[in-house]
Amino acid sequence: MNWRWGERLGFLVLFLTLISLAITITINFQPLYHWDIDALNILDYTSVDKKTLMENYRLLLNFLNTPWNHTLALPDFPMSEAGAGHFYDVKKLFLLNYGVLLVTIIPSGWFIWKLKKEQRLWRLFRPMQWGMFVPLIFGLFMFMGFDTFFVKFHELFFTNDDWLFNPATDPIINVLPEQFFMHCFILFFVLIEGFFFVGMWIGRRELKRSSDR
Repeated sequence: MNWRWGERLGFLVLFLTLISLAITITINFQPLYHWDIDALNILDYTSVDKKTLMENYRLLLNFLNTPWNHTLALPDFPMSEAGAGHFYDVKKLFLLNYGVLLVTIIPSGWFIWKLKKEQRLWRLFRPMQWGMFVPLIFGLFMFMGFDTFFVKFHELFFTNDDWLFNPATDPIINVLPEQFFMHCFILFFVLIEGFFFVGMWIGRRELKRSSDR
C-alpha cells in the first residue's frame, strides 16, 4: 500500500516535470519567433527590421526569465502601465514554471531510477498512455476555435484585462500576433506528446521483456 501511494506520487511529480520542461522549451525556443517573423509577415506591422525586432524579443525574454530583472525596457517599443503590468504577470507564471521544474526534476529522476532498479519500468505504460490522451483533448478544442481557446486561457491564468493590449499605446502587440501564440501552443503539445510517447514506448518495451521471461 505504501508503495502504491509512493508510485502515484512519483507519477504526479514526473508529469509535473514533463509538463514544466515542455513549457520551458517552448517559451525559450527563439527559432520559432524568428521563423514566424517571415511566415506571418510581422515586419509589415512595424517600422523596425528583423535584427532589431529579434533584439527586442530577446530583451523581453530576458526580463521574463530573470528573477532579479525588475525593469522592462524595450528600446523600440514604448509600453503603457497596463501593458507592462501584464508582462509582470507573465513573468510570475514563467518563474512559477521554473520553480516547479527545479523542485520536481530530481525526485522524478530518482523515481525513474527506482523503477528501473526494481525492474518496474513497465509501470510507465498505462500512465503515459493516459498522458498522451489528455493533451489531445485540449488540442482538439484549440483547433476547433483558437480565438475562444486563447481568451479562455487568459481568463484562467490572469485576473485582469491587461492582456487586452491597445496597439496605439502598446505597439508590441503588433509584433506578437495571435498566430504566433498558436504556434507556441502547437509546439508545446508536440513536445508533451513526444515525452509521453517515449515513456509509453519504454513501458511497452519493458512489459514485453517481462512477458518473454
